[in-house]
Amino acid sequence: MENYIKIEQKLGFSKIKESLALRCSTNYAKERVETEKVSTNPGTILKRLSLTDEMRLICMFEPSFPSEGYIDSITFLKPLETESSVLSIENLRKLQIFLENLKSILAFFKKCKPEQYPNLKGMAEPILFFPEIGRRLDAILDKSGEIRENASMELYKICRSINEKENSISRKIQSILRKAQEEGIADQEATVSVRDGRMLIPVSSGNKRKLQGFVYDESASGKTVFIEPAAVVELNNEVKELYFAKQREIYRILREFSDFVRPYIADLINGARFVGEIDFIRAKGLVALQMEAGKPILSQDNELKIVKGRHPLLEAALKKEKKEIVPLTLTLNPNKHILVISGPNAGGKSVCLKTTGILQYMFQWG
Repeated sequence: MENYIKIEQKLGFSKIKESLALRCSTNYAKERVETEKVSTNPGTILKRLSLTDEMRLICMFEPSFPSEGYIDSITFLKPLETESSVLSIENLRKLQIFLENLKSILAFFKKCKPEQYPNLKGMAEPILFFPEIGRRLDAILDKSGEIRENASMELYKICRSINEKENSISRKIQSILRKAQEEGIADQEATVSVRDGRMLIPVSSGNKRKLQGFVYDESASGKTVFIEPAAVVELNNEVKELYFAKQREIYRILREFSDFVRPYIADLINGARFVGEIDFIRAKGLVALQMEAGKPILSQDNELKIVKGRHPLLEAALKKEKKEIVPLTLTLNPNKHILVISGPNAGGKSVCLKTTGILQYMFQWG
């Protein structure tokens, strides 16, 4: 591991990895960037290169391919393997985004012809998608990702009762405020204040005993107190109890949905890994696109042939200075396996070596 780090730093490949990580949306893909190693297996190298090249073409020519919605899902799906685990509302939102993204990716590859992006299409084929999970999620969450009031009949009844009681409290307290203003207890400019979900009337501390109720809070200066009128205390308590009932019902809905999803966890985690891999490969495709890189050919006769090769980091640095890089062309084979490089200082000898090294490293990394 330490040797790899030293080589990557020496060649500058560590900076390419940083560029890749910046284009990854998921921690899964970022970890893939960190843990991926160069390969000496021709089949593995070809597979990696083919996946990257197909994604590079998708990034160039397929605007319908999802560019958003790549989120980490394994971290909240894995605990569901335990019977007692329940998804939170936040994780329900993440699951919804993940499923929408997975659905779009799978639909994209399903409509592709067999000869189009065959390696990526092959990755997608074994991945399962369960429309019923998405349908149930849509019935629970609204467009803003909040629990729908009609997610269950019981929740609908509770929410309706809360609205009715809050409207009743609002009308009652407005009436009390107007009367307090008429009697000079509250200022004419005073308005109802809401604190901790309770509706309160602000009055000067000198008048606090003139308004029947409970002092709930006071201003920083102590000149104003906020009173909960006695006439609405019981109504406020009823509303508070209804909010407790609402939370209990929401938890029941979450628990019921979690129990429904649990049998599909293995397949969902598999789908989450697939999305993470797509995020990783997409980062490679985007970097290849930025570098104007092409898919290299794997030599069958132990030949290294670079035609107009460019060191990607040097080229990027020169572009900032509005300068052009000098491409490198060289050939090494079993008959000509030594190349002597000579020239003056700053003549490009080190650049030649580093270019050959980083291109070979990129090739074997995929």
